[in-house]
Amino acid sequence: MFGYVKALPAVLSPEDAQRYEGVYCGLCRTLGKRFGWSARLILNYDFVFLALLLAQPEETGEFPCHACPAKPWTKKPCWQADPALEAAADASVILTWWKLQDSLRDGGIWERLGSRLACLALGRHYRKAAAYRREFDGLVQACLEELHQLEAENIPSLDRPADTFARILQGAATDTEPAARRSGIGQILYHVGRWVYLADAFDDLEEDRAQGNYNPLLARYGPRAEEEQQALRETMHASLGLANTAYALLDWGVWESLLGHILHTGLPVVEEAVFTGQWKDRKRWMRQKKRLNSLPPGTSGAQEE
Repeated sequence: MFGYVKALPAVLSPEDAQRYEGVYCGLCRTLGKRFGWSARLILNYDFVFLALLLAQPEETGEFPCHACPAKPWTKKPCWQADPALEAAADASVILTWWKLQDSLRDGGIWERLGSRLACLALGRHYRKAAAYRREFDGLVQACLEELHQLEAENIPSLDRPADTFARILQGAATDTEPAARRSGIGQILYHVGRWVYLADAFDDLEEDRAQGNYNPLLARYGPRAEEEQQALRETMHASLGLANTAYALLDWGVWESLLGHILHTGLPVVEEAVFTGQWKDRKRWMRQKKRLNSLPPGTSGAQEE
């Protein structure tokens, strides 16, 4: 996933906001315990959503406090539910590894250099995660090869590459039991994955056009790709509708309102931000903030410029 699957903490109930942050911290702790400290660097909220989906509905959500590795002088509540968090941690390592491999294959020179360095740091963790989840790792690799083939053919279809990407996320539900629940969670992941792929295609439209990269919108609509927002959003809304239908059929226990918020509120708000350009502005702001935070104390952004 690409950072699009988020809750909006400002409008969550206090209980759900605490749970959301507790699952994030629990996933961070699980990555550290399972793979080592450096694996925590790939943590993001997309995989909090996955952990919530994979949690058993009877979970009451226990959040004992543990020291935060980013701020060792503070303790934060961390959710403890080993199977769901372990599955989400393994999936995050595997998907990050293959995303880096994709960048090594198709990225620019500086992107390839950064990806190569990241692969050196992540390689040991990936091999461990792949050993835990061989079926999922094989599915990710096969689907990415299929995506590369579609891109090489410049396939003028929105659905075929979106379907291939969606099947990657659907595979994260493989170990869920019973089968009926696995099917429902798989449907949610499939349709959210399809939505993510199409949102990312629109978000990358200008960059892909400038760099000559494959983009399903450019292949399908050519120069008028931006003018086809309505058709694109209609199919994205159809996917969200099907994800919500699958969500409504399952019992989520204590996680129901939080998952419902992400699907009903978080994703539509992100979609609106993508299509109005606010998402790009936010990403630029985050990059600028990260750059400023890396400057020596006492150095201003203006001086750096």
